[in-house]
Amino acid sequence: MAKSEAARTALLDAAERLFAQSGISHVSDRKVAEAAGNTNHSAVGYYFGGREGLLRALITRHLRALEEPRRAMFERSDSLLDDVRSLVVPMTDTLAELPQPTWRARFVSQAMHDPVATELFYDMAAEAPTAALIVRSVVSHLGHLPRNIVRGRATLMSHIVMSACAEMEERGERDGEPPHWRAAGDFLSDSLAGMLTAPVSRRPDTPSAEDGERTP
Repeated sequence: MAKSEAARTALLDAAERLFAQSGISHVSDRKVAEAAGNTNHSAVGYYFGGREGLLRALITRHLRALEEPRRAMFERSDSLLDDVRSLVVPMTDTLAELPQPTWRARFVSQAMHDPVATELFYDMAAEAPTAALIVRSVVSHLGHLPRNIVRGRATLMSHIVMSACAEMEERGERDGEPPHWRAAGDFLSDSLAGMLTAPVSRRPDTPSAEDGERTP
């Protein structure tokens, strides 16, 4: 690995860990450089053009690691459960393959609540084209449900996956025992498929979806 590429990777690894532990907004670029062992305190600006470029590089690394495994699984999918597995299992398998302990799930969870990082996720959809295809396929299996219910459950699905993985990751680091990522992928996939197809309850005084009710 070239020296510049090694320095760039060290900055990404340090940023991912610090953002996961302390939150994106609470970590300075200088602290990232110091944690990466870089004596140039402006290293983030030099290698990434600043904070947004660093976040973009971290998100790109995350999305690209999932793209090919998702594509391969989705090509073999012939059910809603297979679609859900195509979204979830590449994530948990990737976490299993990273050097332990990992911080990626906690970073992504933090990013999903950070305004700048969240906007970048939306802007970088082209980095994860298979994910969009899978989501459309999931929706196609749920045509019997009101559209707002489907949207709400699809959004909830991503939050459940990242929250569960972040919690497992944190517990694994605290206890010194690698999480059982592959078992987690199976459990989450089964649970989410059940949630997506669950019946829709409505009390008599609750407006229906056709009346414009919004999901939480």
